[in-house]
Amino acid sequence: MLEIVVKGGPLMYLIGFCSVLALTIFIERLFHFHRAQIDTEKFMAGIRNIIKKGKITEAISICDETPGPVAHIVKAGLLKHDDQKEEIKESIEDAGLHEVPRFEKNLVVLATIAHVTPLLGLLGTVTGMIKAFMRIQDISAKAGIVNPADLAGGIWEALVTTAAGLTVAIPAYVAYNYLVSRVDSLVLDMEKSATELVNILAARGEEYEV
Repeated sequence: MLEIVVKGGPLMYLIGFCSVLALTIFIERLFHFHRAQIDTEKFMAGIRNIIKKGKITEAISICDETPGPVAHIVKAGLLKHDDQKEEIKESIEDAGLHEVPRFEKNLVVLATIAHVTPLLGLLGTVTGMIKAFMRIQDISAKAGIVNPADLAGGIWEALVTTAAGLTVAIPAYVAYNYLVSRVDSLVLDMEKSATELVNILAARGEEYEV
């Protein structure tokens, strides 16, 4: 493996760094999503029952003890339970604006790696072929016979860097799309929970008015 890296030239070290960075981001994001994952339907059912009993403080305490963005935005809405419907919505939206970027953290880096590493591989292909043709020119200038072995270094660099770039880019692109789908799923859970909470609090307010 080390021999392949060396024959691939200096760009192999940069591609290797990109692979380590991509793997680190993917594992860190997976861990973060795992910690934030909850049974949203069960959580909201519990909150709904507690609100119906008028125990808003208890509902807020449950939100504090529950990890994830859904609990955070629900808490933001509960803190405004005595306000108008529009003010509750605004509070929830503000909380959501702070939550989503936390889950999208470093995804742009992963996307950049997925797009850049094939280009690094292509650059390695170009530099490798340049070395091969320069070798041919040097041998021809000396009226010598071109031996395939003389071109091996440049061809090695051309092929290895291309393969390495694609080997890093393909999993990075798949990982990026997977993480984006997880973010979209969380956002959908947040939107559903926010709508349900607003409706619950609005109905509660109407009962008090009656």
